[in-house]
Amino acid sequence: MTFTDHVRSRFGLIGDIGLANRDVLFAVGILLVLAVLFLPVPSWFLDLGLALSFSVAVLVLMVSLWIPRPLDFSSFPTVLLVVTMLRLALNIASTRLILSEGHNGHAAAGHVIQGFSQFVMGGNFVIGVVIFCILVVINFVVITKGATRIAEVGARFTLDAIPGKQMAIDADLSAGMIDEAEARRRRKELEDESTFYGAMDGASKFVRGDAVAGLVITVINVLGGMAIGIAQKGMSFEHAASIYTTLTVGDGLATQIPALVVSLAAGLLVTKGGNIGSAEKAVIDQLGAYPKALMVASGLLVALAITPGLPMAPFLAIGVAFAVLGWYAPRRKARAAALAKLEESRKAPPAAPEEAVEDMLKVDEVKVEVGNHLVPLILNKNGPLTTKVKTLRKRFATEFGFVLPSVRIKDSSFLAPKSYVISIMGVEAAKGEVRPKHLLAIDPTGGAVPDIAGDPTREPTFGLQAKWIDPFRHEEAVAKGYTVVDPESVITTHLTEVIKDNLSTLLTFAALQKLIDGLGREYQKLINDMVPSQISLVVLQRVLQQLLSERVSIRNLPAIVEAVAEAVGWTRHITLITEHVRMRLGQQIHQGLAGPDGFVSVIVLSPRWEQALLDHIVVEGDDRRFAMPPSQVQEFLTAVRLKIQKHATSQVWPALLVGAEVRPFVRSLLERVSPMTPVLSHAELHRKASLKTIDQV
Repeated sequence: MTFTDHVRSRFGLIGDIGLANRDVLFAVGILLVLAVLFLPVPSWFLDLGLALSFSVAVLVLMVSLWIPRPLDFSSFPTVLLVVTMLRLALNIASTRLILSEGHNGHAAAGHVIQGFSQFVMGGNFVIGVVIFCILVVINFVVITKGATRIAEVGARFTLDAIPGKQMAIDADLSAGMIDEAEARRRRKELEDESTFYGAMDGASKFVRGDAVAGLVITVINVLGGMAIGIAQKGMSFEHAASIYTTLTVGDGLATQIPALVVSLAAGLLVTKGGNIGSAEKAVIDQLGAYPKALMVASGLLVALAITPGLPMAPFLAIGVAFAVLGWYAPRRKARAAALAKLEESRKAPPAAPEEAVEDMLKVDEVKVEVGNHLVPLILNKNGPLTTKVKTLRKRFATEFGFVLPSVRIKDSSFLAPKSYVISIMGVEAAKGEVRPKHLLAIDPTGGAVPDIAGDPTREPTFGLQAKWIDPFRHEEAVAKGYTVVDPESVITTHLTEVIKDNLSTLLTFAALQKLIDGLGREYQKLINDMVPSQISLVVLQRVLQQLLSERVSIRNLPAIVEAVAEAVGWTRHITLITEHVRMRLGQQIHQGLAGPDGFVSVIVLSPRWEQALLDHIVVEGDDRRFAMPPSQVQEFLTAVRLKIQKHATSQVWPALLVGAEVRPFVRSLLERVSPMTPVLSHAELHRKASLKTIDQV
């Protein structure tokens, strides 16, 4: 190993040890700062501390200039406290040296303070006092006061906006726009933002206190130094005033300049607001975005240049520079737009070939058509509506164990400009109307929230009262209790509910075959043993369709296949097989219906209706028919509907609990008047199921 390699390895080892113990080093540094408050330090140590104070202040300023957003420097309040404490400790150390060693000359408090006293003051301490006072005024009255006020207002408005932003995140999550991980990330970012601005509000007080402390320490140094010099060291008044004032002002400049730099960094950080990108990018791009303003400013400067009595060179030079920028800015902007358009055209997919006649005969399983005014929502693959629809496939695969077919989205000139139509298997299933560039404020309380300016309407999915409002009323609507969503979220929510109502239709034979192919080898063998010797795949398809029609997830397909294999040993009737499968999925069904408290709210049948339903079931072998008179059916449905409507406003939609023999028939009757009401049988209840009876029919 060469000497160079040996040195590199040794220093690399030291660096690794330092990085591994940086928490200890940081703690030691804080303790060292505290030690300077109480222990005397030599002049060379004070020079090192002042140089470090300058370096950290410049580093903080540069980071504040280049960070894309304020939250990226969330440790700024902590850094501000540490550097303020460092400057105060250095102030105390320099005060100790000035008062104890000031009679020895201008180098008594170190070379940094001596250099400032000579360079800035030029040998005249009166000039130094004036400059020092001006710096303190700039720091304390202008920068610090403004930054403090901005931090206070920013913290207040950030905290006030948290409920509205939280509701927006929840609305996006419920509409399928974002997944749970993205929702957690946004909530964490919202929490970090509120914590940061609250901390900045308090940290800005450090800077103000530092400026006040600097003034007090300066007065103490001057008066105390002159008292010591005259009374103890026998110096003349003029000589003592010159020495101690020079040292004190040099000390004040050495500490106030870093304080001014850090105050400027704090001001840049809190004034950044919602701008994304470094400070120079935000400022220059916005100032240069208006060529007319640059040209007018250039003309004014040229007029000042030719005004008698004013110097021509500086005004003319700056005026010409503004004119050049005003001429160059629009051309640069146009060139950037052309390059962006060219890049987008390169990335755009090639034009689709002409559709073949055979392809025209194919029926789209799920299709969304929009009017002309809604075309911007689907303009490209990353359009607002297109992006949200893509997330539905993952959501349904997770929730129902069923991969949706691709959703075709297209515009139609036959629709009204603001309308949309949702089709399932080529048949229109739902339609609605939205307003682009507006927001839909939904009243979830049915009229209990305060009124807001807007056009009244009905939310197309659930028929809730709503209003179309202008985007600038978003915060007002959220504050009043409305749920605010954008037009693409309205369409996506409507599409979600339509798909849920038609899941059984979308489970085609081809979709079933894909689900079976995804099973493990063991269950493939079980299906091969059943099909076609005992049942056909069509029977299995019908069983899964019946489960999906009642919004029962088929994600646990292995358990369903096992239950079907058990049932076909004693029946081939699809309804009986489905009821047996539901018994095997009892725990899953219970968890899907349980409320936040873990209980399933149920409405039970009275013994009279239970017996009446049983009396009208006609059994003929495996076949069963329901033969209740129409008048009695109407009486039963009216009674059930009244009970359901009575509890429809509760947080959890109630289920109807009936006997196992009558459950299929009650479900077939109820799906006509209340398709969203689950119908459970006593045989499906898991042994650990928790029920809460809320009413009786």
